[in-house]
Amino acid sequence: MKPLHTGLLVALYFIILMVISYITGKKSDNNSFFLGNRQSPWYIVSIGMIGASLSGVTFISVPGWVKSTQFTYLQMVAGYFVGYLVIAHVLLPVYYKLNLTSIYTYLEERFGKFGYKTGAWLFLISRTIGASARLYLMANVLQLSLFNALGIPFAVTVIITIALIWLYTFRGGIKTIIWTDTLQTLFLLSSVIITIVYIAKTMQLDAGGLIDMISQSELSKVFVFDDWQSKQNFFKQFISGAFITIVMTGLDQDMMQKNLSCKNIKDAQKNMKWYGLAFIPANILFLSLGALLYIFANQQGLTLPERSDDLFPMIVNSGKLPAIVGVFFIIGLVAAAYSSADSALTSLTTSFSVDILGTQHGEVLSKKTRILVHLSFSIILMLVIILFRVLKADSIISTIFILAGYTYGPLLGMYAFGLFSKIRVKDKWIPLLAILAPVVTGVLDYNAVKWLGFSLGYEKLIINGGLMILGLILLMEKPAKKIL
Repeated sequence: MKPLHTGLLVALYFIILMVISYITGKKSDNNSFFLGNRQSPWYIVSIGMIGASLSGVTFISVPGWVKSTQFTYLQMVAGYFVGYLVIAHVLLPVYYKLNLTSIYTYLEERFGKFGYKTGAWLFLISRTIGASARLYLMANVLQLSLFNALGIPFAVTVIITIALIWLYTFRGGIKTIIWTDTLQTLFLLSSVIITIVYIAKTMQLDAGGLIDMISQSELSKVFVFDDWQSKQNFFKQFISGAFITIVMTGLDQDMMQKNLSCKNIKDAQKNMKWYGLAFIPANILFLSLGALLYIFANQQGLTLPERSDDLFPMIVNSGKLPAIVGVFFIIGLVAAAYSSADSALTSLTTSFSVDILGTQHGEVLSKKTRILVHLSFSIILMLVIILFRVLKADSIISTIFILAGYTYGPLLGMYAFGLFSKIRVKDKWIPLLAILAPVVTGVLDYNAVKWLGFSLGYEKLIINGGLMILGLILLMEKPAKKIL
């Protein structure tokens, strides 16, 4: 696509989002910003959450990931569904019973002030890194397809990207995002399907031939049972997938804030189950696209890029496909990236306002202060995205899962300990414990091959959470002695 066409397409896309923002943001207050007045239809929330979970990372990284991991990612996706069931029946009832705005308020009731603040800061750090990584992908592609030709530097691209998100979220918050994410999910999935159709046409394949070619390819391998040392071992991936879902969805203010905007607990549970079920075919779609891209590149004699994340954009811009594929690629990428980033920015604002500034349900928080917090996190996201650029990260999806193992591990341990025991602990030591658990996990990971004979994968999350639980047991308060 020509830069002018790309620019006009992105501009039109944001005009649509701004219209939705204007309609949903009318008479908006803090309650509607944080929880949408708890009137969100569960099926709309469910559709929107698919796009927020898939994000630009799935759109770009999962197809490129196929060469090194084949379809083994589906083992983890199957584990995700188990995690969604745990969230629906264990965590959501707790959140609704306590009528929470921020899910980390639970930690204050269970542990105390230090445990509460620790949980909130772990989320703020984790989500800031995750959202920045997702936006980094999209900013890179926009830089290549639009801003390089205009002579605009990457830093300015990032500023424009974040500014657009801020413009359509600062007024309505979650009330706006519920609807914009639904629209973006539909754009995202439509883009992938249309791209697959056009590649199949170029290769002169009908639906049956397409399915046969992908299923017979060595890239479509799903299960690894025979190699315990492999990071793609079924049991490692399945169990890790379940725990990753519990922490990155169930213990994540970003994802849970949407669930808490549903009318009641039953609607929220229906949303979680249907969303979890739909996540499986959605990922099969992306993996199939990845296999098709590699097969197509091989047939066309294209040189594969050094970074797997560059595969999809490279083929779209290779001139081997109709120009319309480029149009849908840009639409899909923008939809994918913004469907996760906009809700992340809103949840960061919510958590900081409620958990750090100490407001409950936003009653004492002025609208001006909330907008200032929203703007501040926008600037932080810009800076972290530029840092990703400097570090030249390769596969972003792998990077996010690795970081999640360290940052969400202590949260997993705190919630598991809090929900399944009644033991009281010395609250003031929890922040130190939340630092030590990831450090010990890192040392174990670094020496795993030497000590254990194999490298650790995403199971680091479970190890990290287990160390946190062990530490909380050691911090157990001793019962006071009776005075005779």
